[in-house]
Amino acid sequence: MRGPRRMTVAMAYVIRRIRERANAMASRFGVKRFVRDERGTNVVEFSIVALPFVGLMLAILQTAIIFFAQQTLETAVANSARLIRTGQAQQQNFDATTFKNQVCSQIMSLFDCQDGLYLDVRTYPTFAAMNLQKPVDQNGDLTKNFTYQPGHGGQIVVVRAFYEWPVVARMLGLNFSNLSDGKHLMAATAAFRNEPFPW
Repeated sequence: MRGPRRMTVAMAYVIRRIRERANAMASRFGVKRFVRDERGTNVVEFSIVALPFVGLMLAILQTAIIFFAQQTLETAVANSARLIRTGQAQQQNFDATTFKNQVCSQIMSLFDCQDGLYLDVRTYPTFAAMNLQKPVDQNGDLTKNFTYQPGHGGQIVVVRAFYEWPVVARMLGLNFSNLSDGKHLMAATAAFRNEPFPW
């Protein structure tokens, strides 16, 4: 019995000596201090959360700006279409450029109105006869073959406005681009019958 007991005591002594040496080396090289130091945990935790947080903030801002710009475009088209509906545009001999300037005067500086806004004004004999062409072709590009026909008194008119909005952030799977060049196509429409003015 003495033999195995001596072996156990000897092994316990060796293990204790190895542990003491390991602790001495760890304290000499500062390993224990490094393990206990928690000063950098905030930086590490923030770096893990920062990218999704910034992506979420950019997605929220971009969504809000796009909806605000869309509402601004719709309001400007509705107000400008009223000039056609009441006959003021026809009486004052508005052409496509003059009408576009009228729309642009109601749009805030969110838009590059002169280069990015496209208007399509068409006249139809009845509401059932409306055949609006798609503004985007098969390749995902804006067709840009629009016309300006404000019509006469009592005729049905459809005013459409298109704007290519630049998409900045495509994070967290949120991508507003619906054109081939990566932009977002905004559209606003006003359909009405002109008032029975004599011209």
